[in-house]
Amino acid sequence: MKTLIVDDERHVRDAIQLLANWESLGIKDILQAADGEEAIELIQEHSPQIVMTDMRMPRKDGAELLSWLHTYMPEIKVIVISGYDDFEYVRHTIRNGGMDYILKPVNPVALNEALEKATKAWYLDEEKRRLSTNQSIEVNQMKPLYLERLWTDLIMGRGHKDSLIGQLRDRIPLPEYVTTCSVAIINDLQFDRDLLTKFRNRRDLLAYTLINICNELLKDTGAAFRHMDKPGVIIILCWDSNISFSKILNEMNNGIYITLRRRIHFGTGNTMNFPEGLPQAYQDAEQALWCRNLLDNHQHIRIHQDRCVKSSGARTLRLASYEEKFRLAALSGNREQIEAAADQWLMEVRRRGAVSPEHLVRWNSEWEWLQHSWTEPEVIEGQTPEEDVEISQDLPFLLPLNEDGTLSWDRWRQQIIGRIYATSQVMTQMHSRENHIIHDIARYLENSYHEEISLQDIASRFYLSREYISRKFRQEFGVTLSDFLGRIRIDKAKLLLLNPHLRMVQIAEMVGYHDEKYFSKVFKKLEGQTPNEYRKEKAI
Repeated sequence: MKTLIVDDERHVRDAIQLLANWESLGIKDILQAADGEEAIELIQEHSPQIVMTDMRMPRKDGAELLSWLHTYMPEIKVIVISGYDDFEYVRHTIRNGGMDYILKPVNPVALNEALEKATKAWYLDEEKRRLSTNQSIEVNQMKPLYLERLWTDLIMGRGHKDSLIGQLRDRIPLPEYVTTCSVAIINDLQFDRDLLTKFRNRRDLLAYTLINICNELLKDTGAAFRHMDKPGVIIILCWDSNISFSKILNEMNNGIYITLRRRIHFGTGNTMNFPEGLPQAYQDAEQALWCRNLLDNHQHIRIHQDRCVKSSGARTLRLASYEEKFRLAALSGNREQIEAAADQWLMEVRRRGAVSPEHLVRWNSEWEWLQHSWTEPEVIEGQTPEEDVEISQDLPFLLPLNEDGTLSWDRWRQQIIGRIYATSQVMTQMHSRENHIIHDIARYLENSYHEEISLQDIASRFYLSREYISRKFRQEFGVTLSDFLGRIRIDKAKLLLLNPHLRMVQIAEMVGYHDEKYFSKVFKKLEGQTPNEYRKEKAI
């Protein structure tokens, strides 16, 4: 196991290295970095399992390093060691996956307890990953999913490279002479809402369509596959150096346009050695895609190789700086005040001249935190609701994008105003059950039970976070969203079963189930008998 210590003061790094019981924790390699920039270089080169970082440092500080780790290396366990008892630092640490926040001067007991906690957490996660991989191999060894797992492990730098390549060559025509490779990525989170709605949130079907188009053009010169650990990410490899990679990506876009009536954006990295350079090329491609400028209206630019927008820095706009304006507008309950607060924010963003998808994701996280702190201060930070099976949770937050992948100011404005107004309703309600927004959600489910409903659909429609909706719904009705919707669907199905002319598959589809077997399973769970048994019983 490896650990990286990040602090701009050499004597602090040396002191930490002396105070920790590395051997007893099974940590053999201890690396040091003087700032966040150097830390990222070492992380990409050595892949440590634990990072301990200071917050205030030159060049890239600890907060920026935490954000980078949370985005690109979330499996790494992070411990913050700082001389500042600053709430903003603590909050940033928690929101970006940090495990502990230790104050200087460092207490050896606290340090070793934090390290023990981090190592145990990493080993536990690693065991889960190993079991997951083994199960996938057992179940899918003869299926395309197995190939996607092999490619994903190779891209992420996991496992033994020679073994992975050997297994790939046993299953696909991967040439022996491959020495270099170009990498590109597609991410369905950067598609517009209308396209995603067309697929009714079925990411697997959308991914299958895109991969087929890409592989049809690549033939034996490369491969396109899903990232098994990041739903919605498609990776494209091309190992034929005689082919123009940008040309083949443009041809893929033409094929995608013919099929989906959309031209999409690709993130690409530099051509790297195969297979050693694949993890770095993948990271570069991911950063290029997430840091592209959404305000760039040059529609011919669809291939992004450089970070057009810096993801952090002194000029980065924080939603928290507008917190008081938004909160007062929400408390006013006045539509004009709410719109004015939203327009002020949007005007400031326009003035900055650059917005990346990464910015939108970060601002969304900030908004959910603000909404949470205003409406549910008593709820423990990080507490998550139970998963709802009946409600699809496939897609997370949707970016407010146009069909061409640029920022839609109108959609974003509507989204911000809707969120402030929804929060206003929650904050100013008179504790009336009939007026509670959760009851509006219940009525929506009662009227839309026949549709495929995702939790993100509900969150987008009512401008509240998925966590808030799940938690409050259970508090209000005593059941989960899943149980509530399931009961509505089965009650409707019982009425339809009285009609002998309706086939079972028709009834399943009419109440929102696309799988007849799953419909029967839910019906039996709730009624204690199959739909056919219920129909026969009522026909007597």
